[in-house]
Amino acid sequence: MAEQKPREIKMGRGARGMGPRPKLENPGRIFKRLCAASFGHYKLHMVFVCLGIFLSVLCTVRGTLFMKELVDVYILPMIGQKDPDFIPLRNAIIRMVIILAVGILSTFTYNKLMIYVSQGSLKSIRTTLFERMENLPVKYFDTHSHGDIMSVYTNDVDTLRQVISQTMPQLLNSVITVVSILISMIALSLPLTFVTLFMVAVMLFASKAVVSGRF
Repeated sequence: MAEQKPREIKMGRGARGMGPRPKLENPGRIFKRLCAASFGHYKLHMVFVCLGIFLSVLCTVRGTLFMKELVDVYILPMIGQKDPDFIPLRNAIIRMVIILAVGILSTFTYNKLMIYVSQGSLKSIRTTLFERMENLPVKYFDTHSHGDIMSVYTNDVDTLRQVISQTMPQLLNSVITVVSILISMIALSLPLTFVTLFMVAVMLFASKAVVSGRF
């Protein structure tokens, strides 16, 4: 019997396995479509999510700034006093506890809302995929394996779930956090802010140089 040659497996552009990953074309457009899929069906939910993220970041930044206020305004003036008055300190701590509680509640609320938004958006995406697949010609199913087709409904859609429920809120959270911290730094000390930004730029340049092999 003639020796059978092993069948070659061709890795197409959409194949899932070994080989180079396909390059994502126009990621900004895809991100806009994801945002449209979320905001289109859950506008009110997303408004409350944005408000919750904004409140959560502001409460966190306010809690960080409170440490300076706690030492400079309430603790240092009482040092050396024979009969210090702790009432202002107590009131300030109570206010800070309320602010932190609002931040925790805001974080819990927007995470809870994102669960409904992500699950509802995925249901809409799966429904659109199924309706689209019903109109595809039979040739498409002859040229694509069943595993790749089912992987679109499972792995790919699950990746979209992570993007909608985690990446999008974290992106907005990071932007608001950076802006809030930068404003707070400028308000506290403008020279130190310039020094910090200069050192960050130096670190980024050095890291890029090390990765590219210049050093």
